[in-house]
Amino acid sequence: MRQRCWRRPGRSDHIVTSLARAIRSALLTADPTAKCFATRRLVRDWRQGRLGWQFDVTMPDQPAWPARPELLPPSQMPKRGKGGSERGRIALWHALAHIEFVAIDLALDMAGRFGGQMGHEFVADFLSVAGDEAMHFALLARRLRAMGSHYGDLPAHAGLWEAAFETRHDVAARLAIVPMVLEARGLDVTPSTLSRVRSQGDLGGVKILQRILDDEIRHVAIGTKHFIRCANQRGESPQDAWKSMVRKHFRGQLKPPFNDSARLAAGLSRDYYGGIAS
Repeated sequence: MRQRCWRRPGRSDHIVTSLARAIRSALLTADPTAKCFATRRLVRDWRQGRLGWQFDVTMPDQPAWPARPELLPPSQMPKRGKGGSERGRIALWHALAHIEFVAIDLALDMAGRFGGQMGHEFVADFLSVAGDEAMHFALLARRLRAMGSHYGDLPAHAGLWEAAFETRHDVAARLAIVPMVLEARGLDVTPSTLSRVRSQGDLGGVKILQRILDDEIRHVAIGTKHFIRCANQRGESPQDAWKSMVRKHFRGQLKPPFNDSARLAAGLSRDYYGGIAS
């Protein structure tokens, strides 16, 4: 059956390409700066009605990434050093930049892989997340350059895409693990990082981290909203379904401390994670 091109009312009727092709193109852009620009252009084209509502290509099992940073297993990652040293500060900002870089691909893949079955609101939500992540990465990359470093100068964690690959066949599992576990963990650890950066007198860094924290609460809320929708459609309790999927698909452990207030603001109450946290 022929797929209908969807246009937003009042927007341009000029269709540049299909939504899926635009997302796939951004995913297969390796250079970090170019990926950010491709993502921003994609989000802008979507909002201006220039992308056809067609899912006519598949998403890659792995996005394109630059030759650097070198990706290492968690056990082989070097220690960051003391937090107050120049080396330690650069390592911190580099690690954060890498998380945000991979987060661009996670959000793009969510929209491109599952958007056809989940609909317009889902796509709009996760393209908005992708745009946020591109902005976060740009801020962090600029921060590294101001410190005399660059993204790619240090090794980075190789396992961040594993959860996406593991859940590539099930949107509910992907929502359960990526926004509701991995991004929710960011809500837990960012406040302590904020305090450390503030104690160093780094007000610019504080502003960046606060912006990221505020946005990530919204991102977790988006994931939780769509997961609840999936669970309800399947006739399952959202909390029970989430626990089952975490046990099946998440290889790590959920460990306190938890930022209960931020998690609750994102719709992720203790009814979800309280019973399975170690």
